[in-house]
Amino acid sequence: MQEKQLYEYAVIRVMPRVEREEFLNVGVVLYCNSKKYLEAVYTLNHQRLSAFCISCDIQEIETYLIAFKNICKGKGDAGPISLLPAAARFRWLTATRSTVVQTSKTHPGLCKEPADMLQKLFKDLVE
Repeated sequence: MQEKQLYEYAVIRVMPRVEREEFLNVGVVLYCNSKKYLEAVYTLNHQRLSAFCISCDIQEIETYLIAFKNICKGKGDAGPISLLPAAARFRWLTATRSTVVQTSKTHPGLCKEPADMLQKLFKDLVE
């Protein structure tokens, strides 16, 4: 029987006007140390985002989300942060910041398969 593993996750949010503190959940990032797993999944519903913020630059937000995902994957061309160990990359991605793309606070849980849990969280919290 496979044991459950500790994981941490955060919801990825788009906050076009930081001062208003209004956001849309667009993805989830999940880290599981024991499985050496760090991955993010997101979707940008252009119609919903445009209705939420008429003046936002959707292409710019998409660029930020792609960089976020590439940092998770540890792609060297995603900058120096992507070269750090997975735990450090997760902590950097989920650090509190005042930018258009932010994350929620991190939350812990137990799962058998991190990839399956990531998809479940994405479905429950974003879709």
